[in-house]
Amino acid sequence: MFDRLDKTEERYEELGNLLSDPSVHQDRNAFTQYSKERASLSKIVDAYREYKKIKKQLDDNKELLRTENDEELRNMAKDEISILEQSVNEITERLKILLLPKDPNDEKNILLEIRAGAGGDEAALFVANLFRMYTMFAEKKKWKVEILTSNPTGIGGFKEIIALIEGERVYSFLKFESGVHRVQRIPVTEAGGRIHTSTVTVAVLPEAEDVEINIDPTELKIDVYRSSGPGGQSVNTTDSAVRVTHIPTNTVVCCQDEKSQHKNKAKALKILRARLLERMQQEQQDEIAKTRKSQVGTGDRSERIRTYNYPQGRVTDHRIGLTLHKLNSVLDGEIDEIVNALISSYQTELLQQTAV
Repeated sequence: MFDRLDKTEERYEELGNLLSDPSVHQDRNAFTQYSKERASLSKIVDAYREYKKIKKQLDDNKELLRTENDEELRNMAKDEISILEQSVNEITERLKILLLPKDPNDEKNILLEIRAGAGGDEAALFVANLFRMYTMFAEKKKWKVEILTSNPTGIGGFKEIIALIEGERVYSFLKFESGVHRVQRIPVTEAGGRIHTSTVTVAVLPEAEDVEINIDPTELKIDVYRSSGPGGQSVNTTDSAVRVTHIPTNTVVCCQDEKSQHKNKAKALKILRARLLERMQQEQQDEIAKTRKSQVGTGDRSERIRTYNYPQGRVTDHRIGLTLHKLNSVLDGEIDEIVNALISSYQTELLQQTAV
Protein backbone atom coordinates (compact mmCIF):
# COMPACT_ATOMS: atom_id res chain seq x y z
CA MET A 1 0.00 0.00 0.00
CA PHE A 2 2.75 2.45 0.91
CA ASP A 3 4.57 1.82 -2.39
CA ARG A 4 1.36 2.88 -4.15
CA LEU A 5 1.09 5.93 -1.93
CA ASP A 6 4.70 6.96 -2.67
CA LYS A 7 4.07 6.62 -6.42
CA THR A 8 0.82 8.57 -6.10
CA GLU A 9 2.62 11.40 -4.32
CA GLU A 10 5.35 11.40 -6.98
CA ARG A 11 2.72 11.63 -9.72
CA TYR A 12 0.98 14.45 -7.85
CA GLU A 13 4.23 16.45 -7.75
CA GLU A 14 4.92 15.66 -11.40
CA LEU A 15 1.49 16.96 -12.39
CA GLY A 16 2.13 20.14 -10.40
CA ASN A 17 5.31 20.73 -12.42
CA LEU A 18 3.50 20.02 -15.68
CA LEU A 19 0.74 22.50 -14.83
CA SER A 20 3.32 25.23 -14.26
CA ASP A 21 4.86 24.59 -17.70
CA PRO A 22 3.91 27.41 -20.16
CA SER A 23 3.67 24.95 -23.06
CA VAL A 24 0.99 22.96 -21.18
CA HIS A 25 -0.99 26.16 -20.58
CA GLN A 26 -1.18 26.60 -24.35
CA ASP A 27 -2.68 23.12 -24.78
CA ARG A 28 -6.16 23.43 -23.27
CA ASN A 29 -6.94 19.71 -23.47
CA ALA A 30 -3.68 18.71 -21.77
CA PHE A 31 -4.10 21.39 -19.10
CA THR A 32 -7.67 20.21 -18.35
CA GLN A 33 -6.61 16.57 -18.26
CA TYR A 34 -3.68 17.20 -15.90
CA SER A 35 -5.79 19.46 -13.67
CA LYS A 36 -8.50 16.81 -13.28
CA GLU A 37 -5.95 14.08 -12.58
CA ARG A 38 -4.17 16.17 -9.95
CA ALA A 39 -7.46 17.10 -8.29
CA SER A 40 -8.43 13.42 -8.15
CA LEU A 41 -5.17 12.61 -6.31
CA SER A 42 -5.28 15.50 -3.85
CA LYS A 43 -7.35 13.74 -1.14
CA ILE A 44 -5.02 10.72 -1.18
CA VAL A 45 -1.87 12.85 -1.07
CA ASP A 46 -3.21 15.11 1.71
CA ALA A 47 -4.13 12.09 3.82
CA TYR A 48 -0.77 10.41 3.15
CA ARG A 49 1.15 13.53 4.14
CA GLU A 50 -0.92 13.78 7.31
CA TYR A 51 -0.12 10.11 7.97
CA LYS A 52 3.64 10.67 7.55
CA LYS A 53 3.56 13.71 9.83
CA ILE A 54 1.77 11.85 12.64
CA LYS A 55 3.90 8.73 12.10
CA LYS A 56 7.05 10.81 12.58
CA GLN A 57 5.65 12.28 15.80
CA LEU A 58 4.86 8.75 16.97
CA ASP A 59 8.37 7.51 16.17
CA ASP A 60 9.91 10.52 17.92
CA ASN A 61 7.88 9.84 21.06
CA LYS A 62 8.85 6.17 21.03
CA GLU A 63 12.50 7.15 20.74
CA LEU A 64 12.06 9.60 23.62
CA LEU A 65 10.50 6.84 25.72
CA ARG A 66 13.45 4.58 24.92
CA THR A 67 16.16 7.09 25.79
CA GLU A 68 14.67 9.44 28.39
CA ASN A 69 15.15 8.78 32.13
CA ASP A 70 12.92 11.58 33.44
CA GLU A 71 9.72 9.87 34.65
CA GLU A 72 7.49 12.88 33.99
CA LEU A 73 8.67 13.16 30.38
CA ARG A 74 8.26 9.40 29.95
CA ASN A 75 4.64 9.59 31.15
CA MET A 76 3.93 12.46 28.77
CA ALA A 77 5.44 10.46 25.92
CA LYS A 78 3.29 7.43 26.80
CA ASP A 79 0.11 9.55 26.70
CA GLU A 80 1.14 11.03 23.36
CA ILE A 81 1.94 7.60 21.93
CA SER A 82 -1.52 6.28 22.78
CA ILE A 83 -3.24 9.20 21.02
CA LEU A 84 -0.89 9.11 18.01
CA GLU A 85 -1.28 5.35 17.52
CA GLN A 86 -5.05 5.77 17.35
CA SER A 87 -4.65 8.58 14.80
CA VAL A 88 -2.28 6.46 12.68
CA ASN A 89 -4.77 3.58 12.65
CA GLU A 90 -7.64 5.89 11.66
CA ILE A 91 -5.70 7.49 8.80
CA THR A 92 -4.49 4.08 7.61
CA GLU A 93 -8.11 2.91 7.29
CA ARG A 94 -8.99 6.14 5.48
CA LEU A 95 -6.09 5.62 3.07
CA LYS A 96 -7.27 2.06 2.32
CA ILE A 97 -10.67 3.43 1.30
CA LEU A 98 -9.14 6.24 -0.77
CA LEU A 99 -7.05 3.67 -2.67
CA LEU A 100 -10.06 1.54 -3.61
CA PRO A 101 -10.73 1.27 -7.37
CA LYS A 102 -12.66 4.29 -8.58
CA ASP A 103 -15.94 3.92 -10.45
CA PRO A 104 -15.34 5.81 -13.73
CA ASN A 105 -18.97 7.00 -13.66
CA ASP A 106 -18.83 8.57 -10.20
CA GLU A 107 -18.19 12.09 -11.49
CA LYS A 108 -21.04 11.96 -14.01
CA ASN A 109 -24.50 13.46 -14.14
CA ILE A 110 -27.36 10.97 -14.27
CA LEU A 111 -30.60 10.17 -15.98
CA LEU A 112 -33.12 9.18 -13.33
CA GLU A 113 -35.91 6.92 -14.62
CA ILE A 114 -38.86 6.16 -12.32
CA ARG A 115 -41.69 3.90 -13.51
CA ALA A 116 -44.88 2.57 -11.95
CA GLY A 117 -44.85 -1.19 -11.38
CA ALA A 118 -47.56 -3.25 -9.70
CA GLY A 119 -50.37 -1.30 -8.10
CA GLY A 120 -52.07 0.77 -10.78
CA ASP A 121 -52.93 4.35 -9.77
CA GLU A 122 -51.33 3.88 -6.35
CA ALA A 123 -47.99 2.95 -7.95
CA ALA A 124 -48.24 5.99 -10.25
CA LEU A 125 -48.82 8.24 -7.24
CA PHE A 126 -45.74 6.80 -5.54
CA VAL A 127 -43.68 7.57 -8.65
CA ALA A 128 -44.54 11.23 -7.97
CA ASN A 129 -43.59 10.79 -4.28
CA LEU A 130 -40.18 9.33 -5.14
CA PHE A 131 -39.48 11.96 -7.79
CA ARG A 132 -40.25 14.65 -5.21
CA MET A 133 -37.91 12.90 -2.73
CA TYR A 134 -35.00 12.84 -5.19
CA THR A 135 -35.73 16.42 -6.32
CA MET A 136 -35.59 17.71 -2.73
CA PHE A 137 -32.36 15.77 -2.11
CA ALA A 138 -30.92 17.33 -5.27
CA GLU A 139 -31.90 20.82 -4.11
CA LYS A 140 -30.00 20.27 -0.85
CA LYS A 141 -26.95 19.24 -2.90
CA LYS A 142 -27.32 22.30 -5.19
CA TRP A 143 -27.89 20.02 -8.18
CA LYS A 144 -30.00 20.93 -11.22
CA VAL A 145 -33.01 18.76 -12.13
CA GLU A 146 -34.55 18.84 -15.63
CA ILE A 147 -37.50 16.67 -16.60
CA LEU A 148 -36.80 15.10 -19.98
CA THR A 149 -40.05 13.22 -20.46
CA SER A 150 -43.04 12.19 -18.36
CA ASN A 151 -46.31 10.31 -18.65
CA PRO A 152 -48.66 11.85 -16.06
CA THR A 153 -51.92 10.36 -14.81
CA GLY A 154 -55.05 12.37 -14.14
CA ILE A 155 -54.77 12.17 -10.33
CA GLY A 156 -51.30 13.63 -9.83
CA GLY A 157 -49.16 10.58 -10.45
CA PHE A 158 -46.86 9.42 -13.26
CA LYS A 159 -46.73 6.18 -15.16
CA GLU A 160 -43.15 7.19 -15.97
CA ILE A 161 -40.88 10.16 -15.46
CA ILE A 162 -37.30 10.61 -16.69
CA ALA A 163 -35.12 13.48 -15.51
CA LEU A 164 -31.55 14.68 -15.97
CA ILE A 165 -29.78 15.56 -12.70
CA GLU A 166 -26.62 17.63 -13.09
CA GLY A 167 -24.12 18.50 -10.40
CA GLU A 168 -21.01 17.42 -8.51
CA ARG A 169 -20.60 13.62 -8.31
CA VAL A 170 -24.32 12.92 -8.74
CA TYR A 171 -23.82 9.30 -9.84
CA SER A 172 -21.58 8.53 -6.86
CA PHE A 173 -24.40 9.45 -4.47
CA LEU A 174 -27.39 7.93 -6.26
CA LYS A 175 -26.01 4.87 -8.08
CA PHE A 176 -27.35 2.47 -5.45
CA GLU A 177 -30.94 3.70 -5.87
CA SER A 178 -31.56 1.44 -8.90
CA GLY A 179 -34.03 -1.33 -8.19
CA VAL A 180 -37.59 -1.98 -7.03
CA HIS A 181 -38.97 0.36 -4.36
CA ARG A 182 -42.00 -1.02 -2.51
CA VAL A 183 -44.64 1.09 -0.76
CA GLN A 184 -47.16 -0.14 1.82
CA ARG A 185 -49.98 2.25 2.67
CA ILE A 186 -53.74 2.81 2.58
CA PRO A 187 -54.40 4.11 -0.94
CA VAL A 188 -55.83 7.60 -1.31
CA THR A 189 -57.87 6.14 -4.18
CA GLU A 190 -59.75 3.77 -1.84
CA ALA A 191 -62.35 4.56 0.80
CA GLY A 192 -61.54 1.43 2.86
CA GLY A 193 -58.73 1.02 5.34
CA ARG A 194 -56.93 -1.87 3.67
CA ILE A 195 -53.14 -1.57 3.40
CA HIS A 196 -52.08 -1.88 -0.22
CA THR A 197 -48.64 -2.88 -1.54
CA SER A 198 -47.36 -1.26 -4.74
CA THR A 199 -44.02 -1.21 -6.49
CA VAL A 200 -42.04 1.33 -8.45
CA THR A 201 -38.83 0.74 -10.42
CA VAL A 202 -35.95 3.21 -10.32
CA ALA A 203 -33.04 3.24 -12.76
CA VAL A 204 -30.00 5.50 -12.35
CA LEU A 205 -28.06 5.80 -15.60
CA PRO A 206 -24.79 7.75 -15.97
CA GLU A 207 -25.14 10.44 -18.60
CA ALA A 208 -23.33 9.37 -21.75
CA GLU A 209 -21.02 11.77 -23.55
CA ASP A 210 -20.85 11.83 -27.34
CA VAL A 211 -17.30 10.47 -27.28
CA GLU A 212 -18.47 7.39 -25.35
CA ILE A 213 -21.47 6.49 -27.47
CA ASN A 214 -21.20 7.26 -31.17
CA ILE A 215 -24.63 6.71 -32.71
CA ASP A 216 -24.77 6.12 -36.46
CA PRO A 217 -27.71 8.19 -37.80
CA THR A 218 -28.43 5.46 -40.36
CA GLU A 219 -29.21 3.09 -37.46
CA LEU A 220 -31.98 5.33 -36.15
CA LYS A 221 -35.67 5.28 -37.04
CA ILE A 222 -37.33 8.55 -36.06
CA ASP A 223 -41.11 8.96 -36.01
CA VAL A 224 -43.10 12.08 -35.17
CA TYR A 225 -46.67 12.04 -33.92
CA ARG A 226 -49.21 14.08 -32.00
CA SER A 227 -48.71 14.33 -28.24
CA SER A 228 -51.31 12.67 -26.06
CA GLY A 229 -52.47 12.98 -22.48
CA PRO A 230 -53.00 16.08 -20.31
CA GLY A 231 -51.47 19.19 -21.71
CA GLY A 232 -53.64 21.78 -23.36
CA GLN A 233 -52.22 24.67 -25.35
CA SER A 234 -50.37 23.22 -28.35
CA VAL A 235 -48.85 20.19 -26.63
CA ASN A 236 -51.38 17.75 -28.07
CA THR A 237 -52.41 19.70 -31.17
CA THR A 238 -49.20 19.49 -33.24
CA ASP A 239 -46.93 16.68 -34.42
CA SER A 240 -44.22 17.55 -31.89
CA ALA A 241 -43.82 14.18 -30.12
CA VAL A 242 -40.80 12.12 -31.18
CA ARG A 243 -40.15 8.39 -31.08
CA VAL A 244 -36.54 7.30 -31.67
CA THR A 245 -35.73 3.63 -32.33
CA HIS A 246 -32.15 2.34 -32.29
CA ILE A 247 -32.50 -0.45 -34.83
CA PRO A 248 -29.50 -2.68 -33.85
CA THR A 249 -30.63 -2.95 -30.21
CA ASN A 250 -34.36 -2.25 -30.71
CA THR A 251 -34.14 0.42 -27.99
CA VAL A 252 -37.11 2.80 -28.18
CA VAL A 253 -37.32 6.26 -26.57
CA CYS A 254 -40.32 8.60 -26.75
CA CYS A 255 -40.43 12.29 -25.77
CA GLN A 256 -43.46 14.56 -25.95
CA ASP A 257 -43.15 17.11 -23.12
CA GLU A 258 -41.84 19.97 -25.26
CA LYS A 259 -43.85 21.89 -27.87
CA SER A 260 -40.83 21.80 -30.17
CA GLN A 261 -40.14 18.65 -32.19
CA HIS A 262 -36.42 19.50 -32.19
CA LYS A 263 -36.28 19.78 -28.39
CA ASN A 264 -38.11 16.48 -27.98
CA LYS A 265 -35.69 14.82 -30.41
CA ALA A 266 -32.65 16.20 -28.53
CA LYS A 267 -34.01 14.91 -25.21
CA ALA A 268 -34.84 11.51 -26.73
CA LEU A 269 -31.27 11.16 -28.05
CA LYS A 270 -29.86 12.07 -24.62
CA ILE A 271 -31.93 9.28 -23.03
CA LEU A 272 -30.98 6.87 -25.82
CA ARG A 273 -27.25 7.51 -25.32
CA ALA A 274 -27.55 6.83 -21.59
CA ARG A 275 -29.40 3.58 -22.18
CA LEU A 276 -26.90 2.40 -24.78
CA LEU A 277 -24.01 3.27 -22.43
CA GLU A 278 -25.69 1.29 -19.65
CA ARG A 279 -26.16 -1.65 -22.03
CA MET A 280 -22.52 -1.53 -23.12
CA GLN A 281 -21.24 -1.31 -19.53
CA GLN A 282 -23.52 -4.15 -18.44
CA GLU A 283 -22.14 -6.37 -21.21
CA GLN A 284 -18.59 -5.53 -20.08
CA GLN A 285 -19.48 -6.30 -16.46
CA ASP A 286 -21.05 -9.62 -17.44
CA GLU A 287 -17.82 -10.64 -19.15
CA ILE A 288 -15.67 -9.93 -16.10
CA ALA A 289 -18.21 -10.83 -13.40
CA LYS A 290 -16.03 -13.43 -11.74
CA THR A 291 -15.70 -11.36 -8.57
CA ARG A 292 -18.32 -11.60 -5.87
CA LYS A 293 -21.38 -9.37 -5.96
CA SER A 294 -21.36 -6.46 -3.58
CA GLN A 295 -23.75 -6.87 -0.69
CA VAL A 296 -25.51 -3.64 -1.66
CA GLY A 297 -26.73 -5.43 -4.77
CA THR A 298 -26.14 -5.34 -8.46
CA GLY A 299 -28.40 -2.39 -9.16
CA ASP A 300 -30.67 -4.70 -11.11
CA ARG A 301 -34.05 -3.09 -11.67
CA SER A 302 -35.78 -6.36 -10.75
CA GLU A 303 -34.14 -6.46 -7.31
CA ARG A 304 -36.37 -5.28 -4.43
CA ILE A 305 -34.18 -2.90 -2.52
CA ARG A 306 -36.36 -0.80 -0.21
CA THR A 307 -39.76 -0.69 1.50
CA TYR A 308 -41.60 2.47 2.55
CA ASN A 309 -44.17 1.52 5.20
CA TYR A 310 -46.62 4.36 5.92
CA PRO A 311 -48.62 2.82 8.84
CA GLN A 312 -45.40 2.26 10.82
CA GLY A 313 -43.63 5.37 9.51
CA ARG A 314 -40.53 3.39 8.60
CA VAL A 315 -38.16 2.91 5.68
CA THR A 316 -36.16 -0.32 5.33
CA ASP A 317 -33.28 -0.90 2.93
CA HIS A 318 -33.20 -4.69 2.54
CA ARG A 319 -29.67 -4.90 1.14
CA ILE A 320 -27.94 -3.65 4.28
CA GLY A 321 -30.69 -4.27 6.85
CA LEU A 322 -31.07 -0.57 7.65
CA THR A 323 -34.42 0.57 9.12
CA LEU A 324 -35.23 4.22 9.86
CA HIS A 325 -38.41 5.28 11.67
CA LYS A 326 -38.64 8.67 9.96
CA LEU A 327 -40.55 8.08 6.74
CA ASN A 328 -41.75 11.69 6.39
CA SER A 329 -38.21 13.08 6.62
CA VAL A 330 -36.95 10.56 4.05
CA LEU A 331 -39.74 11.46 1.62
CA ASP A 332 -38.79 15.13 2.13
CA GLY A 333 -35.37 14.36 0.67
CA GLU A 334 -33.49 13.53 3.89
CA ILE A 335 -31.87 10.39 2.46
CA ASP A 336 -28.26 11.17 3.40
CA GLU A 337 -28.22 8.51 6.14
CA ILE A 338 -29.36 5.82 3.69
CA VAL A 339 -27.01 6.98 0.92
CA ASN A 340 -23.99 7.15 3.24
CA ALA A 341 -24.75 3.72 4.74
CA LEU A 342 -24.93 2.18 1.25
CA ILE A 343 -21.63 3.78 0.21
CA SER A 344 -19.96 2.61 3.44
CA SER A 345 -21.27 -0.93 2.96
CA TYR A 346 -20.01 -1.00 -0.62
CA GLN A 347 -16.56 0.22 0.45
CA THR A 348 -16.41 -2.40 3.21
CA GLU A 349 -17.24 -5.13 0.70
CA LEU A 350 -14.51 -3.89 -1.64
CA LEU A 351 -11.98 -3.84 1.20
CA GLN A 352 -12.86 -7.44 2.05
CA GLN A 353 -12.44 -8.46 -1.59
CA THR A 354 -9.06 -6.74 -1.92
CA ALA A 355 -7.90 -8.39 1.30
CA VAL A 356 -8.60 -11.90 -0.05
